[in-house]
Amino acid sequence: MTRRVTILGSTGSIGRQALDVVRAHPDLFEIVGLSASSNANLLQQQATEFHSDYVALENGESSALGDTKAEVITGPGSARNLAEVPADIVLNGIVGFAGLAATVAALKAGNRLALANKESLVAGGDWVNTLAGDNHIIPVDSEHSAIYQCLEGREGEVSEILLTASGGPFYEFEAERLDAAGPEDALKHPTWEMGRKITIDSATMMNKGLEVIEAHHLFGVSYDDVKVVIHRQSVVHGGVLLTDGSAILHAALPDMRIPIAWGMSYPERVDVGAKRVGFGDASWTFQEPRSDVFRCLPLAVEAGRAGGAHPIALNAANEVAVQAFLDRRINFPRIAGVIEDVLERVTQEGNMDSMEAIEAVDRWSRGEAERLTAEVAAR
Repeated sequence: MTRRVTILGSTGSIGRQALDVVRAHPDLFEIVGLSASSNANLLQQQATEFHSDYVALENGESSALGDTKAEVITGPGSARNLAEVPADIVLNGIVGFAGLAATVAALKAGNRLALANKESLVAGGDWVNTLAGDNHIIPVDSEHSAIYQCLEGREGEVSEILLTASGGPFYEFEAERLDAAGPEDALKHPTWEMGRKITIDSATMMNKGLEVIEAHHLFGVSYDDVKVVIHRQSVVHGGVLLTDGSAILHAALPDMRIPIAWGMSYPERVDVGAKRVGFGDASWTFQEPRSDVFRCLPLAVEAGRAGGAHPIALNAANEVAVQAFLDRRINFPRIAGVIEDVLERVTQEGNMDSMEAIEAVDRWSRGEAERLTAEVAAR
């Protein structure tokens, strides 16, 4: 049966690979809508190729989309509005906190959500899960997709879940070497090709910290039961440790089309042309995280445990600090320093169960982070 799919962030890394899946299986998928932040040219090309019913451009005028035959939505909130349009699957590949509003809109509209925007659960937490109800969120992150698949049919059998991390480009570095690491170094991921922000998050280990919080909400497990290990080969993406002492692991060569396709076609599987895992000369290693050097991971876990405003502040401060690093306004170790300083200043209380409450914490946290990065730059 054909799936009617909306892809939010279609011009980004996740979105482009999702359209590769659609291109390979035109009989299985039909495009309802596509959205982009500002890349109007590529968005128009995609809409034409895939005969999209809708296009949404967050930043830019409708004239930038030329003579597209799709219904056009423009301006701030465009992706959120598109997420409300009925579809079998809404794939949220928007980067950062900006994806939360679209997640909320899709769930309120009753659309099934394939989620590649981890910040939706980091910032939205239990509220987003409540909005999802019985219409399960299908994770698209390779790690959470792997865990989701390993968990199926295993209620009551699982003692821990396993999150693997590549460790990024700096994992073997001594702490002093990180002071001189520039953006061009941090963007050289050893195994994955991703967007700039998530690649920096991988280098700091914040990506894994955000994923721990996401796993807590997706799978309903305590923070004590989420185990993070460094797996430099990036072949084992996640797994579950069972109560009888055994483990089930999910392995695949690094190819984001696999979890994207599974999220879009769930519970079925489609062939995306991925290479098969080789076992002849394979060697897989697992190590404990170096949390003393890569402090973003323990900071994220601590914020997740604290709950309330803390995960929102964590995410906001990280987004500001990562951009400051990319702009060469702070050095690599200071990313963790900015986040820690913001978390120490969090005083907001109350339930984070509305966009208004969450956005208020996000604004305050960004302001604090910007102030702290400006202080460093002025020295």
